[in-house]
Amino acid sequence: MTYFPRIYAVLATAAWSGNVLAADTPAVSPSGGLLQIIMALLLVLALVVAAAWVMKRLGPIQGGNKIQVKIIGGINVGNRERVMVVEVADQWLILGVTANNINNLGSMPKQEELLLQAAQAQTNDPFSAWLKRTLDKRSTERSENK
Repeated sequence: MTYFPRIYAVLATAAWSGNVLAADTPAVSPSGGLLQIIMALLLVLALVVAAAWVMKRLGPIQGGNKIQVKIIGGINVGNRERVMVVEVADQWLILGVTANNINNLGSMPKQEELLLQAAQAQTNDPFSAWLKRTLDKRSTERSENK
C-alpha cells in the first residue's frame, strides 16, 4: 500500500509531461512527413548495407566444432550419388553421399603410403607440368610489361 502514492505520482507526472509535449509540437505538413519517412527508410537501408559490409570483413564465425576434417577423394557412382573418403583424426571414413543422406560404408586407419603415391603421381603428370610452365611464363610476361 505504500507504493500506491509513488506509482500515482509517476503516472501523473508522465501524463502531465505528455500533455505539455503534445501542446508544444507543431503540426507536421504532409510533405515534411513524407520526407521524414524517406529519410528513415534511407537510414535503415544504410544500416543494412553497413552490417553486410562488417559481416563480409569479419568473415564467417567459426562454430564450436574444432575437429579437423579433410576430404581425401571421391568418385561419382550415379547422378547424385558419390562415394567419398574423409579423414577424421587418424581414421579414414568411407561415406556414401546422396542428395538425401550420408551413410557410413566403412572405416580404416590412415594410409600414408597411398597419400605419398598420389603426390608422386601428381608431380609426374605432364599436363600439370605444362600448365605450371604456362602460368609462370604468363606471370613473368605481365611483370615485365608493367
